Amino acid sequence: MATQKITLLDYGMCNMLNVARALEHAGAEVHVTEDPKDAAAAERLVVPGVGAFSECMRAVNDLGHGDAIREFVRSGRPMLGICVGMQILFDASEEFGETPGLGILRGRVRMVPNTTTDGTLQRVPHIGWNHLIKPEAGRSWDKTLLQAFGSVGPAVYFVHSFAAQPAQDSDRLADCDYGGHRISAMVKRNNVTATQFHPERSGTVGLNMLKEFLSQ
Repeated sequence: MATQKITLLDYGMCNMLNVARALEHAGAEVHVTEDPKDAAAAERLVVPGVGAFSECMRAVNDLGHGDAIREFVRSGRPMLGICVGMQILFDASEEFGETPGLGILRGRVRMVPNTTTDGTLQRVPHIGWNHLIKPEAGRSWDKTLLQAFGSVGPAVYFVHSFAAQPAQDSDRLADCDYGGHRISAMVKRNNVTATQFHPERSGTVGLNMLKEFLSQ
């Protein structure tokens, strides 16, 4: 496979070096940009993000990246969102009050439950390795970033206190179980794929997913 060009969007809210290194290790030629015109014209776009939803959205809007991301999505070219880069694709977040998102996917971002389904207190943020499971509605992983894993969900690395709740079950690609609660861990609609977990911190499994993204 020829080296694939990846545009990595830098809006000041991510550890760009870790993501860039993982993409390069997966075989990508990485171009880091703060220019929304570069983002809109990318062959493949990766939108990472860490920290508070409101701060990420403020940075995205202040730098003009919101319209660039929407324009890219309309192009039909492959896009990958990571962590808060997944969350900002949705309508809004309840973190530190109501903050509008990009509205590319329907749904809201809400706090991870701090009790299990039997009422026991559990830690928030949700940090560490957790296995991906198929959504309750069921969805094939064929021709997605998870196609190499068959029906057995791999363990991936999470660090988050909030998570998206897609309004459309058809957008859910994979969940994880945290204290008996289903947490949306990965979504996909058309050319948009996004992960709540960090593929760049998920070892060989994460690299395999990034390689699949490069092959799309």
